[in-house]
Amino acid sequence: MTGGVYKYIDLVGISGVSIEDAIKNAVAKAAQTVHEIRWFEVTETRGRVEKGAIVEYQVGMRLGFKLD
Repeated sequence: MTGGVYKYIDLVGISGVSIEDAIKNAVAKAAQTVHEIRWFEVTETRGRVEKGAIVEYQVGMRLGFKLD
């Protein structure tokens, strides 16, 4: 059989280092409990600023995975 059914979940990855690190953190954490992860899509980026300096990167994202 071909095809399949996929589902996605919304996540927010956070990092004090970079946007890319925030994405990697979210995918790595999700992979601990979600299997068959196939794709991600960044839906928004934002951050936190304190005293004129960036202190945190936040990435809203969708993570897609294949259902068993």
